Amino acid sequence: MIDNKNKVALIFGVRNDSSIAYDVAVKLHQSGAKIALSYVDDTKDYVLHLLKELGLSEKSAMQVDVRNEADIAAFMQQAYAALGPIDYILHGVAFGSQQVMCYSLPGSKAPAPTYLNIPFEELMDSFNISAYSLLRIARVAEPFLADQASILTLTYNASQRVFPGYAGMSINKAALENIVYYLADAFRNKGVRVNALSAGLVMTTSAGGINGVRKLRKLTRATAPLGNINAGDVGNAALYYFSDLSKKVTGNIHFVDGGFNIMGIGIDE
Repeated sequence: MIDNKNKVALIFGVRNDSSIAYDVAVKLHQSGAKIALSYVDDTKDYVLHLLKELGLSEKSAMQVDVRNEADIAAFMQQAYAALGPIDYILHGVAFGSQQVMCYSLPGSKAPAPTYLNIPFEELMDSFNISAYSLLRIARVAEPFLADQASILTLTYNASQRVFPGYAGMSINKAALENIVYYLADAFRNKGVRVNALSAGLVMTTSAGGINGVRKLRKLTRATAPLGNINAGDVGNAALYYFSDLSKKVTGNIHFVDGGFNIMGIGIDE
C-alpha cells in the first residue's frame, strides 16, 4: 500500500459514489492522506456523507465554484491553515450541457443537438468549468503547494477521437490536455508535476443519462484488449501520481481504458 501519511490532498469534483473523484478521495484517505473536498449545491449531500463515512469533519469540505477565483483561494487557504502545505490536487471537474455535448436522452425520439449548432455561450461556460478551471486552480494553488507536489486531472480519449455524443466536451478535453503540457513546463522550477489520466468509459450517473452509452460500453468491452474499466481502476492509477513513485513524471497523458485507445477498429461481440 502506498504510504501517504501526513500528505495533504485537495479534491475537486466528487459527485457521488459512482464518480472517479469519489474513489480517489477514498483511496487517498485509506493511504493516510489528509483530504479536503470541494462541493457545489447538488453534490453537497454526497460529499458530506462521504466525510461522515470516513470519520472526518464537515470542516474538511467547502462549497467552491471553480469559475470563481475567490472561492478557490478561500478553499486553499482553509486547507493550508488546517492541514499544512498541499501535496496533491485532483481536478475532477467537468460540465457540458446537452446542447454542448450533442446527445439525446434515453427514450427520447427527438434528434440529438448537432455539432454545427453548439451555442457559443454554453460552450464557453463548459470550457470555463471543464478546462480553464485547471489553470485557475493551479495558479491559485502555487503559493500553498508543498515541495514536489502533484496535480492530476481527468480527461477522455474524445480529445483525439470522434465520439458524437460527447462532441462539444471533446473540445474542452483537448484544451485540458494542452493545459497539462504547459503547466508541467510552467512549474519546472518548483518541481511540481502535472499529469492527466485518460479514463475509459465509466458508468457514472452523468454517463448513464446519455443515449447510446450502454451500446458504446458494450463495444468497448469487446474492443479493448483488457475490456471495460470502473472508477476503482482509475483511482488505483491516481494513487501512482499521488505518491513518491511518480516524482519524475510530468506532462503525461496516462490511459486507463483497458487498451481501447490503441485499437484502430471496433470489434463486435
